[in-house]
Amino acid sequence: MTVKLDLEECLKDSPRFRASIELVEADVSELEIHLEKLLKLGTSLLESGRHYLAASRSFISGICDLAHLGPPEPMMAECLDKFTVSLNHKLDSYAELLDATQHTLQQQIQTLVKEGLRGFREARRDFWKGAENLEAALTHNAEVPRRRVQEAEEAGLALRTARAGYQGRALDYALQINVIEDKRKFDIMEFVLCLVEAQATYFQQGHEELNQLAPYRKELGAQLHQLVLNSAREKRDMEQRHVLLKQKELGGEEPKPSLKEGPGGLVMEGHLFKRASNAFKTWSRRWFTIQKNQLVYQKKYKDPVTVVVDDLRLCTVKLCPDSERRFCFEVVSPSKSCLLQADSEPLLQLWISAVQNSIASAFSQAHLDSPRGPGQASGHLALCSAATLGCGGPARGREPGGVGHVAAQVQSVDGNAQCCDCREPAPEWASINLGVTLCIQCSGIHRSLGVHFSKVRSLTLDSWEPELVKLMCELGNVVINQIYEARVEAMAVKKPGPSCSRQEKEAWIHAKYVEKKFLTKLPEIRGRRGGRGPPRGHPPVPPKPSLRPQSGSVRSKPESPSDDLGSLHPGALLFRAAGHPLSLPTMADALAHGADVNWVNGGQENATPLIQATAANSLLACEFLLQNGANVNQADSAGRGPLHHATILGHTGLACLFLKRGADLGARDSEGRDPLTIAMETANADIVTLLRLAKMREADVAQGQAGDETYLDIFRDFSLMASDDPEKLSRRSHDLHTL
Repeated sequence: MTVKLDLEECLKDSPRFRASIELVEADVSELEIHLEKLLKLGTSLLESGRHYLAASRSFISGICDLAHLGPPEPMMAECLDKFTVSLNHKLDSYAELLDATQHTLQQQIQTLVKEGLRGFREARRDFWKGAENLEAALTHNAEVPRRRVQEAEEAGLALRTARAGYQGRALDYALQINVIEDKRKFDIMEFVLCLVEAQATYFQQGHEELNQLAPYRKELGAQLHQLVLNSAREKRDMEQRHVLLKQKELGGEEPKPSLKEGPGGLVMEGHLFKRASNAFKTWSRRWFTIQKNQLVYQKKYKDPVTVVVDDLRLCTVKLCPDSERRFCFEVVSPSKSCLLQADSEPLLQLWISAVQNSIASAFSQAHLDSPRGPGQASGHLALCSAATLGCGGPARGREPGGVGHVAAQVQSVDGNAQCCDCREPAPEWASINLGVTLCIQCSGIHRSLGVHFSKVRSLTLDSWEPELVKLMCELGNVVINQIYEARVEAMAVKKPGPSCSRQEKEAWIHAKYVEKKFLTKLPEIRGRRGGRGPPRGHPPVPPKPSLRPQSGSVRSKPESPSDDLGSLHPGALLFRAAGHPLSLPTMADALAHGADVNWVNGGQENATPLIQATAANSLLACEFLLQNGANVNQADSAGRGPLHHATILGHTGLACLFLKRGADLGARDSEGRDPLTIAMETANADIVTLLRLAKMREADVAQGQAGDETYLDIFRDFSLMASDDPEKLSRRSHDLHTL
């Protein structure tokens, strides 16, 4: 401790001691002023920091809001997410810095002012009070005359008492001065050290945070550079197109409305004048749309649509040559009529043609569309619907490598690089039950045939399950055309080309798939069983592999050597082929010749082709049958459907497929067991998991709850594994328990 005042000088009460006292008091007074000023500045700093913190958090929140504007941009969303998280971490560190600064101010500076200086002030007050008492005692002692002995003794006694009190207070004051001088040094230095430590921690955390983002910042910089280059190219191209368009002579003609195929049928949009049905017969320009077998219009984009014709099957369209206005036509329904006016004669003809085509399309599709697929009872869990696994929705098709990868993979199959029916290059549509690729015009014609003939899906817009992609790659245009165009050359029929009209293509497709004019003819039915051999040019069905009979599963009936394939009718041929994974062409041929996809084999416990494919663990055969209308809930004579057999045999991939296709979870066999009971008896953990998830989802749907996405991810994983690595999902025969 550095001693500022000598205690011996304190007892002497010398002028040097009094001078030192005055100097120290001036220093402490100045120190107190500066410490109080520092406290005010610290309080102001903390308040400013809190305001900065609040403003920064609001600013970061504003940056986060940018990610939700406009269409989703994955790169921008990732960038904003990473940077805002980093900024929030730095703000959290800054909040910790403010807390540490406040704590240091309170513990060091405020404590020094309130406690250290308070003791100093009390000691100073006592010291100067003692000094006044001593001065008074000295003066009184000096003034007492010699003759007053008694008064002199009393004055001397009072002087000794005053001097003793003064010396004690002087010693206390000197001690407080020495203590405050020393405390001032280490308290201030400790305050600064704590402040610097807090600052160091803050900047170190910021440095570590930025170091973690360094690789991403470098990668993002390269991506932004490429974006800038691409944007510059696009800007240059747009400027060039702009110049070229301005150089052309613009006639001011309104663009013609477009007629195209949409998910709900033909779609056409454009402006028309509509005459009101009131007494004034006023004309108003509205935006009309033909979609989903309806004619609707609206004034502004966000306005609710007004339905002119609710069902196009109930209306007709005709010209109105007697109208006082030009280019008028009338849409007439049983309840009302609507007079419309186009802007020109070509637009008039285009609108009339669009309405007529939409009426025809509505008639062709009305009896084919059903809200419930075959074999799907109400209350069953259709896990493949758009509300669950997103079939046809954007869930899987929008993932990186999704739709583009599917199109490239399917088009790489031999013959699939051209449309199956007109040979248009680079087809972007497909018939998933036939297994062929189609151009957009042929896909529209296929859609008009109905889903019992062809199920059309886009290779670039719709989602694709892995098993369906693999099925498309196993079939293809070459295989299917060998079946449906087998006699084209012999009949000397010319196949339409890409430049042919829609009418020619429509006639060809109808003759090929509906009338089936080009199939090989069925031979005469021989014997009691009847049937035919495999088509010429197709390999026969290979010998049926031996399946070890399982209790409760499909049992294979022994075939005699004379039981050749030539004696099988299409349904039996489909059944036999379903048990072999490499016989998809034969199955497609059997269906083309009229085989019932739900044919029942009375000699094999009323098993269906789908059950037969389940016994062979053929994922592609099951998918092919389901796409062609197989009933996923049709049971055999023991009351067991495909899901029961997949559970008994331990075929996890097939169980996942049947659940996605709406298999009945509550169906019980003749022994009263549902699939979950069977799975628990066989101790198949994977299938038990799938069935329990399906039951939970079914309960959520029944209660109107959307549920989470966990079960979707699990089903997708099982589907991918069933398609890419089925061995991981197949239990060996010795692992199955006897039921």
